[in-house]
Amino acid sequence: MQAEEYNRRGKELVDYITQYLGSIRERRVIPDVKPGYMKELLPDTAPTEPEDWESIFQDIEKVIMPGVVHWQSPHMHAYYPSLTSWPSMLGDMLADAINCVGFTWASSPACTELEMNVMDWLCKALGLPSFFLHHHPDRRGGGILQSTVSESTLVALLAARKDKMLQLRPELDQDVDDSVLNSRLVAYASDQAHSSVEKAGLISLVKIRFLPTDEQLSLRGDTLIQAIQEDRRRGLVPFMLCATLGTTGVCAFDNLPELGPVCAEEGLWLHVDAAYAGSAYFCPELRWSLEGIEFAHSFVFNPSKWMMVHFDCTAFWVKDKYKLQQTFTVDPVYLRHENSQAATDFMHWQIPLSRRFRSLKLWFVMRSFGLKNLQAHIRHGIEMAKLLESHIKSDPNFEVPAERHLGLVVFCLKEGNALTQELLRRLTRSGTMYLIPADIHTKRIIRFTVTSQFSTAEDILKDWSIISKTASTLLAETQALNNADQPQSGKDEVVQENQDGDSDTKSEEREDAASRLDKNEVELWIDKAWNRSRRPMRSLSCSSEPLPYTCVGPLSCYDFETRPSLKDAAGAHPTVPLLAGSGPMYKIREMPSNLLVKHDLKKLTKFYSVPIFCNQLLQCGRHQLCCPVKVSQATQKGLSSTCRRMNCMCSSPVANTAPSPTPLETATAPKLLE
Repeated sequence: MQAEEYNRRGKELVDYITQYLGSIRERRVIPDVKPGYMKELLPDTAPTEPEDWESIFQDIEKVIMPGVVHWQSPHMHAYYPSLTSWPSMLGDMLADAINCVGFTWASSPACTELEMNVMDWLCKALGLPSFFLHHHPDRRGGGILQSTVSESTLVALLAARKDKMLQLRPELDQDVDDSVLNSRLVAYASDQAHSSVEKAGLISLVKIRFLPTDEQLSLRGDTLIQAIQEDRRRGLVPFMLCATLGTTGVCAFDNLPELGPVCAEEGLWLHVDAAYAGSAYFCPELRWSLEGIEFAHSFVFNPSKWMMVHFDCTAFWVKDKYKLQQTFTVDPVYLRHENSQAATDFMHWQIPLSRRFRSLKLWFVMRSFGLKNLQAHIRHGIEMAKLLESHIKSDPNFEVPAERHLGLVVFCLKEGNALTQELLRRLTRSGTMYLIPADIHTKRIIRFTVTSQFSTAEDILKDWSIISKTASTLLAETQALNNADQPQSGKDEVVQENQDGDSDTKSEEREDAASRLDKNEVELWIDKAWNRSRRPMRSLSCSSEPLPYTCVGPLSCYDFETRPSLKDAAGAHPTVPLLAGSGPMYKIREMPSNLLVKHDLKKLTKFYSVPIFCNQLLQCGRHQLCCPVKVSQATQKGLSSTCRRMNCMCSSPVANTAPSPTPLETATAPKLLE
């Protein structure tokens, strides 16, 4: 393709995009396809000879569109918004043409300079603290555009971890490998936090403790204080809190006015995740949840959600850029330039080296809409959510189990979880809208997010009409099934008496009837995901219940009381002799071997998740990173590879003889516990 054809085909594609977005209401929101559908539509190998554009263009509708979820549809209500806009798309057209790789200022000065200025614009427009500005007298803070909030959370965690390790080192008498210090660190988030917090813990091998929330699903200061005190008694070092403003489930807000002072007092890095809600702070009346933001060390939100700047575009600010740079700086000679000391090189603020010219689309959007129209867009979405909420509350079959915040409404049927899930399944199968479930404790709910800037009151009322009619049909069918299952009157007086007096049995019958509905229909690809059991505890979370034994060892081990539930008949804890050759280094009182089952070993893996190596010589500073555990061969067969790696040292000759304590273990351990 040459320039002349590109010009002509480009106009055709712009026309197609305009027509697609203009008629998106007419498309089924969720594709009616199965995994692997595209394999039959494409050849096995790439073409040897070039194909003409006409055949490529025709395959958009034939191959691509049948499998697309239409995120820009006014009837797309799943997850949170992922919006685009005309100026945003134009911005990326130009960025794609320039195609710079802006890792340093010298690699593309305009890429770095525009990003710094636009991030300052955005910081001021949201009402964030001035210490997040690039152009500030202190000049220690600043903002950067990352790819996702998930990446930003990991970046904040790694920076906080590095900062805490540097704080701990002056207290030690000799060098300790980072892996040993890392094994003592613990970070916090609420049990409503996004899964990206858990993933950051998985990647960094840092323990993440997910704390319970109050009746408003908000994390409170007293809960954090209690967790910090408990973990310090366990020998852990708290170093970070990830607070959420606008949780994924119900858009709840952690209590920053309480959490911020606790973090400041206890020396924790406070990272604030406002992925969805951040765009709402364009409106001054919606900034009530920002109280306490002055305690934050980092803040992140997604313009790619509600601000109409298409993915990927995540705004991330830090109070002290030097803490980012000390974490991520590498300085090979081929990346240096004559302005390295005076200019900002964003490669030192992030995990990857290369970076796109994301600031162009953000600049185009802020200039094309202006703050006034961005505020109007946010307020319109909230008004549409209020409209739906009013109709749900007026219907006796439904309830709103959590307070509505911003553009998210959650609801459920009063008749129980099974019928709520069946309603969701029927709505999804219809293809008329896209909704997803969530849980509030034991209650299954349906999330309805107003996502599109093109949503009108008519769109909302149409969706509500479908929801209410589908629910009425479902409830009528369920009642008919229940009536058919009831015995004829007069045949059994006991049955009649139980029907009059046992409402719990009726509730169970309703749920059984719901489970029988549509049993012959083909399941959607997401049906099984709805029914998947929820894990009681997330990986690497030190809020997992410890195993019922006491482990006393060097820096990487912890001292816990034995669980009272495992006392024997006489009230004493079951014990076994010390490991052979263990000396003063290890003392493990185990429960009976027949009680050490696979489930408990999984919990052990979660609780003591630190780097493990089979070769003892690879362990940093000869400090064992995990206490050895005796496991029978029968039990070991069912263990995951992680568990087998954890116990591999027990089978080696070296493992039978514990090394003698070093001065570091005896002299510096108390300092880490303080």
